[in-house]
Amino acid sequence: MSPYDLINETFLALTGNKVRSSLTILGIVVGIASVILMVSIGQGSQSTITKSIESAGSNLIMVTPGGGGFNPGGGDRGGERATLSETDVSAIKDLPGVAAVAPEGSSQYTVSTSGISTSLRITGVTDAYPTVKSIETSAGSFLSEEDVLSSTKVAVIGPTVVTDLFPNGDDPVGQQVRINGMNFTIIGVTKSKGGTGFGNADEVVYIPLTTLQRYLTGNENVSTINIQAASSDVMSDVQTAITDALVISRNVEDPTSPDFRVLSQSDILTTASTITGTFTVLLASISGISLLVGGIGIMNMMLTTVTERTREIGLRKAVGARPGDITSQFLAEAITLTVLGGVIGIALGWGASAIVTATGLITTEVSVSAILLAVGVCAGIGIVFGYYPARRAAKLDPIEALRYQ
Repeated sequence: MSPYDLINETFLALTGNKVRSSLTILGIVVGIASVILMVSIGQGSQSTITKSIESAGSNLIMVTPGGGGFNPGGGDRGGERATLSETDVSAIKDLPGVAAVAPEGSSQYTVSTSGISTSLRITGVTDAYPTVKSIETSAGSFLSEEDVLSSTKVAVIGPTVVTDLFPNGDDPVGQQVRINGMNFTIIGVTKSKGGTGFGNADEVVYIPLTTLQRYLTGNENVSTINIQAASSDVMSDVQTAITDALVISRNVEDPTSPDFRVLSQSDILTTASTITGTFTVLLASISGISLLVGGIGIMNMMLTTVTERTREIGLRKAVGARPGDITSQFLAEAITLTVLGGVIGIALGWGASAIVTATGLITTEVSVSAILLAVGVCAGIGIVFGYYPARRAAKLDPIEALRYQ
């Protein structure tokens, strides 16, 4: 059978029963589109988290209390020493390779303006914080060294806080807000950074660390120590030096099980990538079930077609058609169905991903690997689920086939 005859016969066979062919293609369309959409959601989430973590600062190392894992809030770890102190900050500050140190303390408090009250995360920081954490202001200025030394009641707020507290669009710089019943003057607004995977920097109120400790928490504890290494080349050495210094500073009895955690950006990125990668595989696997159902639909259709065309198959073999010709014909029909469904499914999945991104709910990212995966799956489904009906048709005895009613 020539390629032209094969294409012509395939076209005639599939258009002979348009409804059944369309429904079979629909199963593949739904499966491919769902795989592409789910993979794009997973990859988009991974990309967003990676960018957020990288935007948290350059060459960043973080020290948090507790030895059970990364704990940005500095919470208790089952009886372990759950605080860091100024002594720990001093032990790190002068280590080789350390460019800057920015301790912080954080807790939830009620923040209010005239007629509006909300609970927000109040973060006490030093003047080195914007350098270490790559924070910039869009209006006003950030906290100064004098503000920290004098425990001044001033605040820098994130853009989301501006929207929450000043919904009428008033300029917040210079205005007063009450934090836990005390008046603070807003001196600046930070540029939008979004979430970092451990909180949203746009929903934070920054005040001097000494002000937080003196007027709000009543102690000198800090929840996190942020360290900026001099370069990416010394990150590992600085991380080791910090660990050794804190083991001594905190009188840790067992250095293999310290009551603190030292993590770099690369550690967090590795963990986040592992989690989002697993999430992506899970989403793709769930949506892949619909592809399996679509493949079974193709096999069912082709088996039905073989049964309906038994006499035709017998006649073709009687006039000289070889088993390979019969196999090629039915296999071509199955592959054509999957390719058509795949093309439509790819377009639909791509469009659905764009719509999801446009809604602003979540960012999706359609990659070349997702498209290649879809193409490979299409080809595989057509071959795997079309081969058995094709071989069954090829093995029919021509005499028995011609007798079939």
